[in-house]
This record gives sequence, C-alpha cells and structure tokens, in this order.
Amino acid sequence: MTAMNVEPLPIALDAMGGDSGASPNVEGAVAAARVGVRVLLVGDPVRLHAELGKHAAADLPLEVVPAVDVIGMDEHASDVRSRTEASINVATRLVKDGKACAVVSMGHSGATMASALLTLGRLKGVDRPAILAHVPTQKGFAALLDVGANADVKPQYLAQWARLASVYLGVVEGRDKPSVGLLSIGEEPHKGSQLVLEAHALLKEASGLNFYGNVEGKDILKGTTDIVVTDGFTGNVVLKLAEGEAKVIFGWVRDALTSSATAKIGALLVRRGLRSVADKLDPSTYGAQPLLGVRGLAFIGHGSADAKAVKNALLRAARARDADLLGRLSDALG
Repeated sequence: MTAMNVEPLPIALDAMGGDSGASPNVEGAVAAARVGVRVLLVGDPVRLHAELGKHAAADLPLEVVPAVDVIGMDEHASDVRSRTEASINVATRLVKDGKACAVVSMGHSGATMASALLTLGRLKGVDRPAILAHVPTQKGFAALLDVGANADVKPQYLAQWARLASVYLGVVEGRDKPSVGLLSIGEEPHKGSQLVLEAHALLKEASGLNFYGNVEGKDILKGTTDIVVTDGFTGNVVLKLAEGEAKVIFGWVRDALTSSATAKIGALLVRRGLRSVADKLDPSTYGAQPLLGVRGLAFIGHGSADAKAVKNALLRAARARDADLLGRLSDALG
C-alpha cells in the first residue's frame, strides 16, 4: 500500500490586526494563496468577504473564520485574558485545536505574545519565549533575540534562546551550525554586566552550540555572528535604533540627491543600486518575526505591515511548518 498524501494544515491569520486592519491582511493572504499557501482569515466575516471581493480569490485556498472582536493597537495586552473572542485568541485556538499549523498576526505584538503563551503554553525546557528579529547585515542577516518579549531576564534564558535560534536558522533558513554571539560592551569574556558574565559561562559550556563569544553592537551589522542574544530591553532598543537610523540615512541620501539639477542626474544613475539597498532594509522582506519557545508556531509582524509583509510572513510560516520547526525545537530542548 502507498501512503496517502496528507494536505498540510493551513495558517491562521489574524486578519483584523495591524494599523490598517483587514485590507493589507487580505491582499497579502491572497498573494500567498496564489502560490499555494492555505490561509484561514480570522476576523469580521462581513469586512473580510468585502475585501476578498476586491480580488479574484474565489478558487484560492482561503477560508474565513468568524471572530467578533479585535484587540486594537492602543489597547492593553492583558485584554487577551477576558476577550476570548478577539481575533488573535480565535487564531491561536485554531493552532491549539489542530486546525491550523501556525498563527500570524500584524496586530498588537504584546497581545499576540500573551495569547500564544496563554493558549499554547511553553515548550518543555523553555522558561520564557523570545521574539527573534531578522537584522540586515553585510553578510545577509543576523538573528537578534530577544527584541521585546522579556525586559528582565536570567542567564539561563539567553542560553535557551541561543539553542532555539540555532535550530530555527538551521531548519528554516538553511544555515548549518550557526554561530552565536552574546551582546556585550567588549569582546573579552570578562567584560559586561553580571547577567552577561553568567550567560557567557553557560553558553561556553552548552553542548551543541557554536558559541563565538561576546560581540559588540558594531558586530551585529557586520554579521560577525549568525545569532546575537541579549535581553529583550536591550534587543528592542538595538532593533528600533537600527530601523530609525536606516530611515534617517536614506532621508539624508534622498535630500542630497535632490539638492540640485546635477545631483538629480546622479540620482538617476544610482537609482537601481539604491533600490537594492532599500529592499535589504525593508522590514516587509522578512514579513514577521517568530515567537520561539511556545508550543506552536507563532509569528509577529509590524503594525504598519503592508500586503508584501503579510505575504512573506505567511510564506515564512509555511516554511517553518514544512521543516517541522516545532518538532525540531522540542527535540533540541527535550
């Protein structure tokens, strides 16, 4: 007898989340569905069907799952406890109930994290889940974590996150034996806070990790290591600084290239090169960031995400599903 082909589970999208609501979520889901990704659109059926009506989506693998509530970007993450029918809670329950393989949300990041943790729980061996961000570097990108889930941490958290990130990069991004750096104020192992000193000792002794040692802030963008671990407070500051600096620098370049007629001619000559750089720095390229450490696949995107970001987030979630990321993470920590 030949084994039956089992269709992979769809991805649950919090289709109401984000600054712009349903429109970019539906457009991105349609784009992902056109390349074969099955998506459950969770939210207000009337609004979602109205958005779907703007696209030729009748034959695509898309399904609307009703949710009568949505947690807004300016509301409290703790609302997930009482608002059980909010779209993010409905989406995470689909994962818990085995009706979806992953949840993706461009909505309230704190609410998404809280819903995933409360609904799905933690993987065995994980004290706190972490958000992994893809930071553009000279060598492609580095995985930076945590970037906001945990402001106050313990040394063992960083060691756990290094292991989670190593598995993620290996199975989803195809990086063999990714190197791990510990963010500090100097490369020397004796430099850093008490947290860094204790984490360094744990990482150095951890079996199976390709630990490089301490790295400084400049090393992140140089791509000195594939992974950089730090506490969520520092990681969030680093990420926001990098994003803000990129916007400011591009603003300076734009002003310089439009400052005179001669500069505008030069701008035409370098336009293609600048577009390539802008694409590398565009957060929508990575779509959404994985929340590693929960018993399910969860991806958190920017509130300002456009349809391109939504599509890429769904594609990333599909790759994680196909690579059995959750099973591999469980094995690494079990």
